Amino acid sequence: MNRILDEDMLDIIKQPVNWEKLENKTVMITGASGMVGSYFVRTLLKLNEVRNMNVRVICVARNIKKIGEDILENGAVKVLSHDVTKPFEYADDIDYIIHAASPASPLIMKDSPVDTIAANVLGTYYTLELAREKNVDGYMFISSREIYGQPDENQEFFTEDTYGFVDPLDPRSCYPEGKKAAETMCASYRAQYGLNVKAARLAHTYGPGMSIYDGRVQADFLKNVLFNEDIVMKSEGLAVRTYTYIADAAAGMFLILLNGTDIAYNIGDEKAKISIRGLAELLVKITPERGLSVRLDIPQDGTKGCAPFTLGILDSSKLRALGWEPENTIEQGFKRTIEYLEIEKEAGRL
Repeated sequence: MNRILDEDMLDIIKQPVNWEKLENKTVMITGASGMVGSYFVRTLLKLNEVRNMNVRVICVARNIKKIGEDILENGAVKVLSHDVTKPFEYADDIDYIIHAASPASPLIMKDSPVDTIAANVLGTYYTLELAREKNVDGYMFISSREIYGQPDENQEFFTEDTYGFVDPLDPRSCYPEGKKAAETMCASYRAQYGLNVKAARLAHTYGPGMSIYDGRVQADFLKNVLFNEDIVMKSEGLAVRTYTYIADAAAGMFLILLNGTDIAYNIGDEKAKISIRGLAELLVKITPERGLSVRLDIPQDGTKGCAPFTLGILDSSKLRALGWEPENTIEQGFKRTIEYLEIEKEAGRL
């Protein structure tokens, strides 16, 4: 396993989470080959290694070849090749389900909006049905900051009960509207069947396991740095976002699943607020040995399917009340990500 991953897992299991709830339990994770899903899987396996928790893990992915070898070779893991937009047939017991399968690439959202909304809406329905059938202890849906849409004028923060505008007739809304419908479905299963459901609303999250080819600006910038290329901006980069390192986000998600009592929680590091251009300049700044620069080259035909929302920072005070506190500054997180990518590149895994 990449050294950065191992260090992150050790940091996560030190967090004030009610880990004992997972002892001798079976956890199903959809999207197990993605960044978020793989962090869930590896954290559970690290719990087994360090604390002898005897957690059994079911990894669900459409393409199991994308799951890391360290996961596939672990005896506590069962792998299930499955498309979450189809019904599940699974005979054995399940205690927790984490639904993390969803396209996160702007390129996929632009070119395959039907697939994007289906993974969230149908995937959530079928995993909730499985959760009801198995009478699970807990279910968590991985949601997004995008459900909030564009805030009102002069509104800086979103709490869990404030919402902005999303255009339902814009095909790019396949992602936020799919997430919103999935959350309503979770709330409906709680109301009708008493299911213990949670929704973790992630702000922009980055780190080991993310694809540097998925079209998101942080991915594009990291790819530039990794291959010693100047960062070329396709816009003025004025939109302000927060960026949360995946290990900190994962710790927050486990707190929500095992310590939380409400349905929805925001996860975003308000201290890591930065414009897109500021992020590009930061990445150049923390890698001075590469001698890179930031340049503007704005196309005339618009964007590549990026989210239209320019403002709106997640207020994570409700999650902080559970004991969450990000350990990595934006500089530290991106330095760790670059180090991880360099190790992967050297090993021929990129």
